Amino acid sequence: MAGTSRHDRAMTMDAKRQLLTVSDPLERLRLQCLARGSAGIKGLGRTFKIMDDDNSRTLDTKEFLKGLNDYGVNIEKDEALKLFQLFDRDGSGLIDFDEFLIMLRPPMSNARKEVIMEAFRKLDKTGDGIITIEDLKGVYNAKNHPKYQNGELTEEQVFRQFLDNFDSPYDKDGKVTQEEFMNYYAGVSASIDTDVYFIVMMRNAWKLN
Repeated sequence: MAGTSRHDRAMTMDAKRQLLTVSDPLERLRLQCLARGSAGIKGLGRTFKIMDDDNSRTLDTKEFLKGLNDYGVNIEKDEALKLFQLFDRDGSGLIDFDEFLIMLRPPMSNARKEVIMEAFRKLDKTGDGIITIEDLKGVYNAKNHPKYQNGELTEEQVFRQFLDNFDSPYDKDGKVTQEEFMNYYAGVSASIDTDVYFIVMMRNAWKLN
C-alpha cells in the first residue's frame, strides 16, 4: 500500500479546483504538483536531480526554469523568477533543491512526520537510508498480490511495481530515499484532514505497533 487511489483522486481534484483561485506563486506550484497525485512533488524533485550534472544539489536560474518547463509546470517566467528569489535566501544566484522541496511540501505536523519515518525505518531493513527490493523481501509479502497469484507478475516484478509507487515516472531506479518517501507521503497527507486518521492509516498500512 502506498497512498490509496481514492485519496489521490480526491487530492488531485481538490488541487485543480484551488488552482482556479490561488495567486501566491509558491502555492500555485505546490498545487500543480499535487494535481498530479501523491508523487507529484517527488517527481519534480527527480526532474531537478537529473539536471544536476555536477551533483552540487543546487540549481541556478537557468536550471530552475528548465526544470519547471521539463516537468510541464504552467508558470509565467516572471512568476518563476519571483519564486527563485524566494528560495535564494542568501542572494547567491543558487538554490538548494532539498530546501526547495521541503518548502514545497504541504505543511505536516510532527506527529505525521514521525509515523512516516517509522514506516520508512521498518521498510529499510539494512538501515542504509534507501529502500530497495532486498529490503522489501523481509517486510512486504508479494505472494498476497492478486497479480502474483494469477501468474501475471513474478515476485520480483511485484516488488518493483511497489517501489515504483514512490519513484518518479521519469527516473525509476528501484531505490527510494528517505526524502522521496517523505515527499510522497506529504502528498498523501495533503488529502487527509486529521492527524488521527492519517496516523491510523499509516499504522494499518505498514502494520506499525
